[in-house]
Order: sequence, then C-alpha cells, then structure tokens
Amino acid sequence: MNSTACPCRVSPNTDSSAAPMTYKACCQPFHEGERCANNAETLMRSRYSAFVLTPTDIELADYIVATTLPAQQRLLDKSAIEAWAKDTDWAGLEVVKHTPKLGRRHAQVEFKAYFNSEAGLAVHHELSTFVKVQDASKDGQTKWYFIDPNVATTMSQKQPCLCGSGERFKRCCGRF
Repeated sequence: MNSTACPCRVSPNTDSSAAPMTYKACCQPFHEGERCANNAETLMRSRYSAFVLTPTDIELADYIVATTLPAQQRLLDKSAIEAWAKDTDWAGLEVVKHTPKLGRRHAQVEFKAYFNSEAGLAVHHELSTFVKVQDASKDGQTKWYFIDPNVATTMSQKQPCLCGSGERFKRCCGRF
C-alpha cells in the first residue's frame, strides 16, 4: 500500500493529471502515530483513509476510535465500525467545504464519500464537526477530534463540556 495513491486523495469526480499523493506521504504517518492532524480537514481525510483501509489493516479501526472525542470513545461500537468499513466498497472522497474556524476551537468539514452499490455509484454526504482539545499530558499541545453526532450523550446544557474546555456544554460542543 505504501507506494499507491492515498485513498483520501482519490475522487471519482475529477480527472486530474497531477500525480496523487502516496499513502506513505499522506495518511500513513497519522495512522502510525508519527504525526497529528493540524486541522479538521486533514483529520477527516485520515479518518476516511482508515475506513477504506480497515479491511486490509484491522488496527485502523483503532485509529477511527482514537480520533473521536475522548469522552465518546468508550461509547463507540468498534465491531460495527469494522463491519461497515469491510462491507463498503469505497470509491472516492470529495471535500465540499472546510470551515476551519467556528469559534475558538471548532471546525466543520462537509464531504461526500462515494461507494459502489448494487444500484451503481452512491454517496454518503456529511457535515462533520471537529474540536481542538488541549492535551494536558503533552505540554499543552492541542489535538483535533471528531465529534460523533451518533453517540448519545447524557449531558445537560449546563454541565461542563465533554471536550474538557471548561465551558458549559451549551456554549461549546452542544452548539454542534
């Protein structure tokens, strides 16, 4: 896989003559923990690549879990993530829009993940929200995380936010 095109750079909608980035130069360093995404779009692309590659490397499902907001990670169904990744014939990714700054620590990425179905090419169209969290264990470094809207939270609007910002949930991640 190292010398082939990175899945996050393959789009069924473009006819680019430029050489695509290789997996080794693009998402592999994120998957192997050598680098952290410096923005929401980069994290979203690396997560997409992890979904595409999970059938060949089951450990990438761990990456999908690890890049979800820590307060939500224990609520994720890793076997369902693996099954969805394995059962889907991914065909490409199109980033529609990256909004890098929604307040101090949030960003959104609208994307279309294409896949092959019995009826032909289909699309999963999503607007994902991400949050930048300060890591107390690493000298104040920040790290981007995906906020999974499908994970049920039992937060009240007045509780401290699940991202650890110190703000109330309703003024932070609760808006998204």
